[in-house]
Amino acid sequence: MIFIKLFFMLLVILVSAEIFTNALEHLGEKLKISEGVTGSIFAAIGTALPETLVPLLALLSSHGNVETNHEIGVGAILGAPLMLSTLTMFIMATFVIGHRGLRGNLKPEKTGLIRDLDFFIASFIFAGIALFIPHTNEFVRGLIAFLMVFSYFIYILLTIKASKKLVNDGHATEASGLMHMERIGLPNNYLIITLQLFIGLALLIFGAKGFISGIEETSSILGISALILSMLIIPIATELPEKVNSIFWIRKGKDTLAFGNITGAMVFQGTLLPALGILLTPWEPRKEVYLCIFITLISSIWLRFLIQKSNIKVWHLGINGIFYFTYLYFALH
Repeated sequence: MIFIKLFFMLLVILVSAEIFTNALEHLGEKLKISEGVTGSIFAAIGTALPETLVPLLALLSSHGNVETNHEIGVGAILGAPLMLSTLTMFIMATFVIGHRGLRGNLKPEKTGLIRDLDFFIASFIFAGIALFIPHTNEFVRGLIAFLMVFSYFIYILLTIKASKKLVNDGHATEASGLMHMERIGLPNNYLIITLQLFIGLALLIFGAKGFISGIEETSSILGISALILSMLIIPIATELPEKVNSIFWIRKGKDTLAFGNITGAMVFQGTLLPALGILLTPWEPRKEVYLCIFITLISSIWLRFLIQKSNIKVWHLGINGIFYFTYLYFALH
């Protein structure tokens, strides 16, 4: 019965991701904004809501063991960027091998991707530094958390500021087909686009939460710690929206939207959520934690190097997959 539930929730996520991305494309086209803004801000924040809810609910919950709730919260916070920067990039690449080949080029708009990665890498370094600051030193930890939150708002301003030039350079958001609500006779206006967005987003959250519940039930027999479980299992469910949205976009040749959806979510999850962890948990340097931060940073720096030097080739993202399985090996041994 549990596997039927998992399969059903996966179908819900797949359908809702298509509804959501279809509406976003039309919203971006109507607003005349760049693919960078559509992917890195709108799509990233919208699809990041499921994995944002998990650590928030865990950290703020008054039920259960406080230490276990902290482990789940920290694991969910750090596991999401790890999954996005490694396995998600790898999975996205596998879906274009068929028609681009291993040596085929992936061509996201460079300036936006570099900005995303720069903000993420800098913020995640601060998250790593905070591990070694005692919880009793509230001022320094609070200062780091404030700087991480503040950096996200600076990131949003810079991304929006760059939009006009990118649109003029040919990187405007373009819808690839009719909006789904149009197909049932409704007009293509802001009200209907917003309605479709909310329907897609509500289904995304419903599907992700149901999938999380099913995975937790399935994994309870494995005897894995709450920290490891939340780092490895929960992100598989909560990151499905980003995975599916980016797969849809990259198969349509919309590389900027596909990458921006992932790297924009990384910035969101690498600034605001670790800031919460620093403030609300002990945020201590356990092996699984600093190993997770290290692997996430290495995979992000690898992407940053690739986009700076040349176009990213499909096989390059295979290295990101290796990074993920390297973490699995060391974390479970």
